[in-house]
Amino acid sequence: MTGALLSEHGNPADVDALASGVDAGGRGLPSKAWMALRRLGWTVAPPDGVRVNDRIVRMAQEQAGRVLRSVRWRADVIAGVLATWPADPDRRTPTEWDQVRAAIPGGERLPSGVIRSRTRQITSHVRRHGRLPLDVFELEPVPDTARMLLLAACDGQQATIERSEDGHRALLRLQLPVRPDPASYADWTWVACLIALPPTVPANAVLHLPTLRPTDGKVRTDLAFTQPVPKARRAGHTIALGVDWGLNTLLSAGALRLHDDGRITALGAGAQFRAGGVLAKQHRLRRISEHLHTKTSHYARLSDPALNGKAERLAEEFRRVSQRRSHLNDALARSAARWAVDQAVATGATVIYLEDLRSLEAGGMGRTTNTRLSQTVRGQIARWMRHLAAETGIAVVTVPPRNTSRHCPHCLTPLRHRKAPDRPTTPGWKWALCPDCGWQGDRD
Repeated sequence: MTGALLSEHGNPADVDALASGVDAGGRGLPSKAWMALRRLGWTVAPPDGVRVNDRIVRMAQEQAGRVLRSVRWRADVIAGVLATWPADPDRRTPTEWDQVRAAIPGGERLPSGVIRSRTRQITSHVRRHGRLPLDVFELEPVPDTARMLLLAACDGQQATIERSEDGHRALLRLQLPVRPDPASYADWTWVACLIALPPTVPANAVLHLPTLRPTDGKVRTDLAFTQPVPKARRAGHTIALGVDWGLNTLLSAGALRLHDDGRITALGAGAQFRAGGVLAKQHRLRRISEHLHTKTSHYARLSDPALNGKAERLAEEFRRVSQRRSHLNDALARSAARWAVDQAVATGATVIYLEDLRSLEAGGMGRTTNTRLSQTVRGQIARWMRHLAAETGIAVVTVPPRNTSRHCPHCLTPLRHRKAPDRPTTPGWKWALCPDCGWQGDRD
């Protein structure tokens, strides 16, 4: 049913109608996607001979509505890039960058990597078809339908959840069919599922109906919960934690105190989050993934039936390596964010200042170093840092990266960056020397 809704309404007119926020009568659309689709008259029915209750239809409408709402953002980005198509897609001028950001809603805060990736996507379409696409609907196919049950669109007649007395588990009760093609409501029954709660779910948290996803013979639950947290202050901070990005030293942090007379002093010598082993494994998996992708593409070009079995095995191995990379990146992002927030808590800081390097695409440091820098999971770390800091009432502020590593931390004189401490005359980026006060040290 979700696929039918996406196929029928995945067009510019319907996506604009849903994104407008009002129905045909001028009334505002509800925030819940399934209610908004019903207000617009976008209905769907199960196949003939299959009997489901209205809550099942709601879940299909909720999933389709969320996907269609997300299409509008991509459509705006693609429309802005097409309207300001540069003379050289591989290298925009500063004026062309200003134009494309002005043509995209919220483009001044959009990471430059997003605009570059969409430009490369359009360039690939131009090479294949010899012309620019009209919009995102010509550039991309209808989104796939994920296998999931969005129980948030249901009520107590379809699913309920409550916490056990010990607080470590939750009982989910929901109606499921006893056969793949239920012909009547008698073919539905209540099923009880015990969900083990991780220790990150507080004892006072209010549980909400989860999303169920069948994966590899198991059912995974995306469980949402609500808990009270302190409100982060917007101003009046006296102790702050500054966090800087690095390569082998993934994060470097230092705490500062703002005194009443305006002086700023450092608290301690700072700390570093080193993840050299994890990053080495990450880059090894990346090289394996690139090798498998190259071989799979080569087999596809050969079009030899005798290679179909090998191509399928390579595709499966590529999928497994991609999953390992994804899990490793998630674990690294959570660990680094947890470390940064713990540093802030330990020093009593109420705000964390972080460089906005989500879309960094490094250059000029060699092929290997450029790739390693560009593929660091900075966006995931920043997202997890905001989430974990919110639990303790700590504000997270991103600052522009320009000039953050340019000046001496002692006298604010512009630094001279060098390749290594024993090579003071060789230009580089890792080591810094101050020509005024003589300070020198690792750039991080």
